[in-house]
Amino acid sequence: MLNRIYLSLLRLKNRFIARLILFMPGLAKRLIDSYNPLEFNDIPWTPVKKPLNRCKVAIVTTSGVHKKDQIPFDMNDKNGDPSYREIHSSSKPNELTITHDYYDHSDADRDINIVFPIERLKELEEEGIIAGTVKFHFSFMGHIDGEHIETLIHKTGPDIARKLIENNTDIVLLTPG
Repeated sequence: MLNRIYLSLLRLKNRFIARLILFMPGLAKRLIDSYNPLEFNDIPWTPVKKPLNRCKVAIVTTSGVHKKDQIPFDMNDKNGDPSYREIHSSSKPNELTITHDYYDHSDADRDINIVFPIERLKELEEEGIIAGTVKFHFSFMGHIDGEHIETLIHKTGPDIARKLIENNTDIVLLTPG
């Protein structure tokens, strides 16, 4: 019982900080400056080799989006949740939600397309600008730290890459949270 109360208070604190930094840019800068991210010298860039109107597009997001009937991301682990959620391309915005305490997603709660532009991609397909979307899009929780970074790099990241290749993905649209 006490553990559940502690975890609830921790989530409340995280949400409060996410809101607070909107109004206190100095605090946001201090938080950003104190973070020591991993750095890589190689960029896995692959140029597009065919016209956009023949390309299949996938969304990969770190915004914590998932279907309401899927297990939410684990917000109780201080190192984040390195798992991912598959979101079928036929999913409707009202079937989606966000589980992520480390950014203010109140606008995205009103319009999921802000962080997961599933309807915009359908419009681009209808207009003939893209060939379409792949069967599944993928969502992560953007806060990954500690030992979960290894899981992300060596397990979940390669799993997603393999699935994108298997689904003949030409372009991946990366969206942050």
